[in-house]
Amino acid sequence: MPSNAAPSPDHRRPGPACIFVIFGASGDLTKRKLIPALFNLRCLGLLPEHFAVIGVAITPGDDASFREQMTADIRQFATHPVDPAEWQAFLAGCYYISGDFNDEAVFGALKEKIAAVQQERRIEGQNVVFNLAVTPTLFGTVAGQLGAAGLLQETPDGFRRVIIEKPFGRDLDTARELNNQLHGVLRESQIYRIDHYLGKETVQNIMVFRFANMIFEPNWNRRYVDSVQITVAERLGVENRGGYLDHYGVLRDMVQNHMLSVLSLIAMEPPGSISGDAVRNEKVKVLDAIRTLQPEDVIENCVRGQYGAGVIDGQQVPAYRDEPSVDPRSPTETYAALRLFVENWRWADVPFYLRTGKRLAKHLTQVVIRFKRTPLMLFGEKVHSEAGPNALILNIQPEESITIMIRAKKPGPSIVVDSIPLDFDYRQFGKQSPATGYETLLHDCMIGDMTLFHREDSVDASWRIVNPILDVWGALPPRDFPDYEAGSWGPAAADKLLLRDGRQWENPA
Repeated sequence: MPSNAAPSPDHRRPGPACIFVIFGASGDLTKRKLIPALFNLRCLGLLPEHFAVIGVAITPGDDASFREQMTADIRQFATHPVDPAEWQAFLAGCYYISGDFNDEAVFGALKEKIAAVQQERRIEGQNVVFNLAVTPTLFGTVAGQLGAAGLLQETPDGFRRVIIEKPFGRDLDTARELNNQLHGVLRESQIYRIDHYLGKETVQNIMVFRFANMIFEPNWNRRYVDSVQITVAERLGVENRGGYLDHYGVLRDMVQNHMLSVLSLIAMEPPGSISGDAVRNEKVKVLDAIRTLQPEDVIENCVRGQYGAGVIDGQQVPAYRDEPSVDPRSPTETYAALRLFVENWRWADVPFYLRTGKRLAKHLTQVVIRFKRTPLMLFGEKVHSEAGPNALILNIQPEESITIMIRAKKPGPSIVVDSIPLDFDYRQFGKQSPATGYETLLHDCMIGDMTLFHREDSVDASWRIVNPILDVWGALPPRDFPDYEAGSWGPAAADKLLLRDGRQWENPA
């Protein structure tokens, strides 16, 4: 009997023998995320036996100093207790080169280092992953230098793949310019544009939740869904990223990539399989269907904000403009809220509300699918208005869980209806090994599964959505910044955005 199951990649097998090169090896991303993630993969048995890491950075050093620094860093940033024997085995395969990325001699030295490490570590084949954990302005430079040094040429027995961290450009034009630079030395199949949000369990579980449970998918459309809210709220301010955030703002930093990726997973049509381009094709269709915003639409449907001074956890915190490395008269938004529409047969007229911000009341990443009310008020107007309609709540961080809000009768002689939660917590699967969010993505790159990575056309489509907002906000500097207090849920204008539709934000206590 033929199976109706679509083929899928085997994510339980270790990646093939390879070398993992990290540009920006002395930076925060490497010590906080990349090295802990690679070490976690080793502990899970998902790294190949023959594997090595080569760090490249401008900071002076050698193999010994790199290993010493990583050992100090892993004590601070490991997601679970470090087994000394496992760590030493991992560390033995770590190497370092220092130099300026604009210096072609550095890439000649890297080519020699790769050949030497392949021999020393008995790494058969020519598989190399290059992770560009560098400032975005260097993406094109590093890729070009790799190409000029002949380090990106693939062979029948070896792949060459490049991981690009976001942001993918600063607007539509710069994103296209970056893609042109990359395509000058790389095929699209070699480019892995990474979004660490897509490595989170709950985000990946959106597809499983929708397409492996028949009870939900028939209701996942405009006939039953009233609205969708996507919230990415942070209590932190700029921390040590003042210069970066003041240059980019949260619309570029969060909405253009993370939030539109989550929206596309929520709204996409069922793919033919869960691997590679089948999923990415459906995600791009969603982005292409989002109504293009005209200038008047931006003014009506988009809200920006910037935090002033306030109190977080009982501590007074400064206004954004008083943060280190921030322009004292900065017009950069630290909050953005959008009202978008996906204009296709499934979602026509269903509003998708997106909001993200710094210094908000709670650290939270959440998707709320609010369903329509029942057509008849069988239990009275009070129940109909107060108990609230059904909702599906996907909590992505800090805790990963799924909650379904249903109406039920309270025990007693009279009919008293209330909303109650049906909860699923990932802890119900048993004790899970803490992760950085990069493990799945780095492993996927090694085994060649591009499902969770951004493709060129999806980057282009997301900038098409965001660019009109940037144009209007750039032409009309804000007059009321700062317009929300640190520790609040954002500017009043964001509440009015929903109140105008007879709705409100889902603000957890």
